[in-house]
Amino acid sequence: MQTLVVLLWLGLLAPPSRSQDSAAEQDSGTPGRGNTEAAEEEDPFYKSPVNKLAAAVSNFGYDLYRQQSSKTPTSNVLLSPFSVATALSGLLLGAGERTEDLISRTLFYDLLNKAEVHNTYKELLASITAPVKGLRSATRIVVERKLRMKMGFVSQLEKSYGARPKLLTGNAHSDLHDINNWVQQQTKGKIVKFLKEIPRGISIFLIGAAYFKGQWGTKFDPTKTMPQDFHLDEDRSVKVPMMSDPKAILRYGFDSELNCKIAQLPLTGGVSAMFFLPQKVTQNMTLIEESLTSEFVRDIDRELKTIHAVLSIPRLKLSSEEALSSTLQEMRLQSLFTSPDFSKISPKSTKLSHVQHKAVLELNEDGARSTPNPVENAARLTFPLDYHLDRPFLFVLRDDTTGTLLFIGKILDPRST
Repeated sequence: MQTLVVLLWLGLLAPPSRSQDSAAEQDSGTPGRGNTEAAEEEDPFYKSPVNKLAAAVSNFGYDLYRQQSSKTPTSNVLLSPFSVATALSGLLLGAGERTEDLISRTLFYDLLNKAEVHNTYKELLASITAPVKGLRSATRIVVERKLRMKMGFVSQLEKSYGARPKLLTGNAHSDLHDINNWVQQQTKGKIVKFLKEIPRGISIFLIGAAYFKGQWGTKFDPTKTMPQDFHLDEDRSVKVPMMSDPKAILRYGFDSELNCKIAQLPLTGGVSAMFFLPQKVTQNMTLIEESLTSEFVRDIDRELKTIHAVLSIPRLKLSSEEALSSTLQEMRLQSLFTSPDFSKISPKSTKLSHVQHKAVLELNEDGARSTPNPVENAARLTFPLDYHLDRPFLFVLRDDTTGTLLFIGKILDPRST
């Protein structure tokens, strides 16, 4: 009964559900579920062009995640959607009007000042790839052998996105070495072998790779990391290394509509990790996934309350390699692979043929401090709140300054790497 009381009390701090307060919803809107344009007008955060662009590409990222997750409902999912959005945004520079409109709608650029998109993207890239963030990203457009590219496209792409297109030589061994070597350099040696082989039939090939090793604001004591049960379902559990902190300070809320406990932990460099933990091990996470938008996560971020808690979280080292061509085609981008207008890239008719993505994420005990900074206003409960990521959960890794979605994942089994 005590646990129920705590959840109800903290639930008052979180967004009211429709059943709890329909009148409040009509007046102010349930966070992330109402009119997103109205939310942007009300929130000064979105007055910044960089933040507004970050919201657009992040909303694309949530769409990409939903589509990929629906294709693999029983498997872990790990994506760094920003690297894919960057590749598509660069491709936009080479698109004629019809194809430009298609890509713009998919990236939610139709809500932005299109004339400023690419200059703003350059500013956004510089912000989230700053060394202090810990993100290592590599995005490039690779094109078929002997394609005569227009210099206007090449120069604009390099100016705004920092990388010239790679023209294939036709020597598969040499091209494979060049691409893998470039990705390794861009990720500071963290991603060594991006491709195993050069795909056949390349016209335009988008590559995106991202590596992140986070440092918590407060490090976990390695001596407290112990094998503990992670419940795969009601009947099956496995032992995984679980990091623990009996005196953690975190930001917390309970969403009664999504039936999940939400916790946010700070990482160094102005990045934070937000965890969505369903109440039941068998709960389908689709409702949580469908709710995710930049505006909804922003609203959650503002409403979570700082508390003291007993915390445990799996030590994670995850890697995912995905060919995303079919996923993007299912996101209204099919014509990019069949009959696009890329006349600003080359006089020769060409099309998107391949999209390859790799994401690597490490979250271990490392942190900036041994003990947490004191928080005067943290809620001190008469009995400790437990927050244990010991069953399937979803997480969002986000840049606090711009709101950019950096990584998103669904962890059904932490052992899968």
